[in-house]
Amino acid sequence: MSSRGYSAAELEKAQERFGFRFPPDLYDLLLKRRIPKGHDWAGLSDTVKRAFRWPLEGLLFGVEEAGLWWPEWGERPSEEADRGAVVAEVVAKAPKLIPLMGHRYLPARPHQVGNPVFSVYQSDIIVYGANLQDWMLVEFGPRSDRKPGQIPHTIDFWSLAVSRHGDAKFYPFAEG
Repeated sequence: MSSRGYSAAELEKAQERFGFRFPPDLYDLLLKRRIPKGHDWAGLSDTVKRAFRWPLEGLLFGVEEAGLWWPEWGERPSEEADRGAVVAEVVAKAPKLIPLMGHRYLPARPHQVGNPVFSVYQSDIIVYGANLQDWMLVEFGPRSDRKPGQIPHTIDFWSLAVSRHGDAKFYPFAEG
């Protein structure tokens, strides 16, 4: 892991550009070091822009290609554009997911320490770490330092997505 973190100015610029606030634990981590193979918050690259769109695009793919439709969304519209508008509105109301690396995300809300890390791949949404520290151990080890059985915070919309289309257990190292 890189020992050089981001400057506060770089992180503030990223928050302003993308319309969110880093939760305190992620902000502190990024001030100290960069996540290996993570998104570049200093360059504000196209990769970051695409990563922010990924969760919505994946759900839209599920709606159109796999017949995904949850009862909470109301009656399924007959037109693709109308279905897309409903899903886009639902996701816009949900806490914004901050890309960490690949398809791993940390919710921006609630703005607190300890939010779970989600793996989001289309409508396959799972908890990949009970919190940021747990996720770091899953991704970068040593896994022996993990505390199995941690219960992640419930996050509006995204926790429901886990229970609907993901594996509600911790992935992939839930066992003691």
